[in-house]
Amino acid sequence: MARRKLSSASTGTIRRRAGVARRVESFDLEPGDVLVDKYEVVKHLGRGWEGEVYLVRETGTGIERAAKFFFPHRNPGNKTLTYYAKKLHRLRHCPILIQYHTQEVVDYDGVPITFVVSEYVEGEPLTDFVLRQPGRRLDPFQAFHLLHALAAGIESIHNLREYHGDLHTDNIIVRRSGLGFDVKLLDLYRWKMPRRINIQDDVVDLVRIFYEVVGGRERYSKQPQEVKAICCGLKRSLILKKFSTAGQLRQRLETMQWESR
Repeated sequence: MARRKLSSASTGTIRRRAGVARRVESFDLEPGDVLVDKYEVVKHLGRGWEGEVYLVRETGTGIERAAKFFFPHRNPGNKTLTYYAKKLHRLRHCPILIQYHTQEVVDYDGVPITFVVSEYVEGEPLTDFVLRQPGRRLDPFQAFHLLHALAAGIESIHNLREYHGDLHTDNIIVRRSGLGFDVKLLDLYRWKMPRRINIQDDVVDLVRIFYEVVGGRERYSKQPQEVKAICCGLKRSLILKKFSTAGQLRQRLETMQWESR
């Protein structure tokens, strides 16, 4: 299949594709498509409320990047993209987040579409990683290591008086590293200025992720007491009474005592 060339919005317009309306709901980019003479599409990585993410390769260097395309109706006046890029830049020293590089604009069927180019993170979504494990869950030992990596990463965000706001197993990229995990977070919720409740929501989400990866409701009654002491039955008030910040959760994991059996 001949590859398409998506030009800069200021220099040209790509050809109309059948079924594409001005309210763009999907970009349907294909491997080999070239963006603004700089990036070649490698594959589709995912889709969210704000837009779609593709793996792209710089045509000049061969370096792989991630490109997030924003649906125009979710990005009025480029406000969504601007907030997203500035937040990533402000948190650029937090190792759990991807690194922002630049932004570009292409003309898609007469509609200017803005996309953000950022670091490409190798690994796999936590959802997929867990499904590959025996019983489709992590044993407590692995899960505690995973939770520690996540809590430490979120702590670095909270220390800068920011929050993630959308933590779930689909937007966590994991890669095993010895006994532990290298983790990266995709996307950031953008709608609210940081408040205490946003920090608390991140903490509760961390515990909920831990609960899910060890087997969820189906396995909860059989979990060791150490697991239940973290999960608190997923009761928000109990979780926040123990761990009001991600830092407190990290500290608990580092000092917890295991009962001999």
